[in-house]
Amino acid sequence: MPSPFPGMDPYLEGDLFQEFHERLAHQISVELMPQIRPRYVALLAKRYVLDRPAVSLFGAPEQRVFYPDVHVVERRVKGSRVSVAATLTVDEPTVSLPSALEAPQLSVEIRDVAERRLVTLIEILSPANKYGAGYDEYQRRRLELLKTETHLLEIDLLRQGARIALYGAPPPAPYYIYLSRFERRPYTDVWCAFFDKRLPRVPVPLLPPDADAVLDVQHAVDACFELVGYDALIDYTQPPPPPAMSAEDLVWIDERLRAAGMRPATTV
Repeated sequence: MPSPFPGMDPYLEGDLFQEFHERLAHQISVELMPQIRPRYVALLAKRYVLDRPAVSLFGAPEQRVFYPDVHVVERRVKGSRVSVAATLTVDEPTVSLPSALEAPQLSVEIRDVAERRLVTLIEILSPANKYGAGYDEYQRRRLELLKTETHLLEIDLLRQGARIALYGAPPPAPYYIYLSRFERRPYTDVWCAFFDKRLPRVPVPLLPPDADAVLDVQHAVDACFELVGYDALIDYTQPPPPPAMSAEDLVWIDERLRAAGMRPATTV
């Protein structure tokens, strides 16, 4: 079934966000491809950043976080196979050897087919882009890109974490979408986005004289939600993930979820 929210579903900002992030990148590529072919192509580009556990992405001490490996081995017992977790028995206390958790970050690259040059980069901001060392790394990468003749479209569907740095403050909103056209820099177009209103349709610049493609962000988010069936994975009886919302927003969310049958109706 569809999301109970007309805009962004704030419950996707929890431990499902990494999955949603990758799903949305793919869906954006699917939505744009029919508009831009045959001159352009929307490719998925993946890189990796060191990330914290999804359940405690924010508010944790500023440090690199590692995860112990789980090593599974297989042994034969009288002709049958038995999978067991490997253990180490020693006389002295030990700690698990850590391995860094690398979180994949998917972007959408609009490239022209003739020369394969990067025309527009679409970034979906993740928690790893919005705090600490990950934020610094993203800002360095972003500044380098802004020196080129590449358009940059950034989609921030997370309430938590640092925002894109701007000279002026946009109107308050839970989410934002930013478009930096290379020929208009340093000016940036900003769209406010909400969970109680439909997400905007935004332009995706191409090479002149070609007209902009159009990305319907709400349609892409809705397509991801219905394809996966996130409603079956989300416990809407609980409060939304951090950060804390205003009392007014929580009342609106409660009424919306009760009307959608996601929470028990109020009893008198």
